[in-house]
Amino acid sequence: MKILVVGAGATGGYFGALLARAGEDVTFLVRPARAAALRERGLRVVGRDEEWTVEPRLVTADELRETYDLVLLSVKSTGLDRAIEDLAPAVGPDTAVIPLLNGLAHIDTLNARFGAPAVLGGVAKVVTALDDSGDVRRLAPLAHLAFGEQDGTASARVERIREVLEGAGIDAPVPADIVTAMWHKWVFITTIGALTSLMRGTVGDVYDTPGGPDLGPALLDEAAGVAAAAGHPVPEEERAATLAVVSAPGSPMVPSLYRDLTAGRPTEVEHLFGDLTARARALGVPTPILDLAALHLRVHQRRVTTAGA
Repeated sequence: MKILVVGAGATGGYFGALLARAGEDVTFLVRPARAAALRERGLRVVGRDEEWTVEPRLVTADELRETYDLVLLSVKSTGLDRAIEDLAPAVGPDTAVIPLLNGLAHIDTLNARFGAPAVLGGVAKVVTALDDSGDVRRLAPLAHLAFGEQDGTASARVERIREVLEGAGIDAPVPADIVTAMWHKWVFITTIGALTSLMRGTVGDVYDTPGGPDLGPALLDEAAGVAAAAGHPVPEEERAATLAVVSAPGSPMVPSLYRDLTAGRPTEVEHLFGDLTARARALGVPTPILDLAALHLRVHQRRVTTAGA
């Protein structure tokens, strides 16, 4: 199977490195600066008492000519439009595209560009980050990539992809309804994203402060309420798992959204919060704290955009 990984950051870099280490035919579509760094150092995975390197096969957008069997799209939503144009030559009549973005708006965008049959749903759960050297730093053992056909049907291509992913050591379940799984991840990521971004602290910073323990459950209630109104209620066991994450004393956990915010970088505010709160309005679901989080992040976004103009 010929695989193109779009982006060699914390998520795409890690999954792609696992696939390459397993001997799969993997190429990374990257920007010229990232290509130069990877050619010099290799794609290195470090952390959790391990350190290994693969020599990645690389291509830049101006060099991309051939089509692939599988495209793993792992970029921030802020770079989605450009990434779609860059990867377009790789998508042939039999190509499967699995986006690893959070939220749902990207599915509509990809469907419009490549046609719904080419696009699968995907949910990535991995705790990694790019360090200052450009290495993928593994922060927890999780390596989970759920995916499936948008309409929930079983297909031969999904089974083939699953075998390839699991052969590389990636937990690759195929949920009965991948869109519901995407909604549930969206609930989780907006809950923890709003919690840490609004309070400008780690989960533990918030929870260990008087009044802090009430915020996580309130955010979860709002986000889960939108999902339920949209027809994708969050099961009690998943709610309990999210509550455990946002109610952990001393937890150093922060999502990538928080890291972007505190570093003064653009965030995925519209993709994650703007879209969710707009759907909430359409469904008649009140989300006052999520609305506040969206406003907070929009003010930051405006400041960053204005400074970069």
